[in-house]
Amino acid sequence: MASRDSASSEITPEVLLRAYACGIFPMAESVDDPTLFWVEPELRGIIPLKGFHVASRLARTVRSDAFTVTVDRDFKAVIGGCAAPQPDRDDTWINRRIRELYTGLYEIGHCHSVEVWQDGDLAGGLYGVSLGRAFFGESMFHRTRDASKVALVHLVARLLAGGYVLLDTQFVTEHLRSFGAIEVPRQRYRAMLDAALKGMASFDALPIDVPVRGADALAIIAAAR
Repeated sequence: MASRDSASSEITPEVLLRAYACGIFPMAESVDDPTLFWVEPELRGIIPLKGFHVASRLARTVRSDAFTVTVDRDFKAVIGGCAAPQPDRDDTWINRRIRELYTGLYEIGHCHSVEVWQDGDLAGGLYGVSLGRAFFGESMFHRTRDASKVALVHLVARLLAGGYVLLDTQFVTEHLRSFGAIEVPRQRYRAMLDAALKGMASFDALPIDVPVRGADALAIIAAAR
């Protein structure tokens, strides 16, 4: 279900948080579309945190620390990377207004980025919204093979360490299914969301100022199964 917002300039980061608490989120038709519309899928994508699956090849890459993973170090670069064309997509739903709104959420501590670096260059990353014990994954990108996957592994480890109980992916793709993503009906999702909004989780339960080792991230995930 979607409804177009004809006055998107009136949406503030605070309004956006209230929308997430109600189970809806904004999108744009394209990067050049100045308007937004609200979305509430009939089937909602989630990744059960305790059922997160890491393929053996990816686990080797994560453990090798071939990438350096940081958090909240360059949010604008990450959302910019997510808004840029990718090899598998020519256009995105992240327009200028989306970038402004989520940067506003980042500035008040409700939006976070995970950056993946290789030889000093940003190789990939992801960003999402944190509210209560729920994390709403918004978008990810990669410029180097496995970079976005490594970001997701580190995100899940951080969410588990911080006491999160819900990882919302909005929709499910075959890529996300490989990590254990499933679809849940709207009514069930709302019940899960209501439970997740009771209490607080900590995004900085793992260090923010220094990179977390891949082996440590994998150990946290394995211990949660």
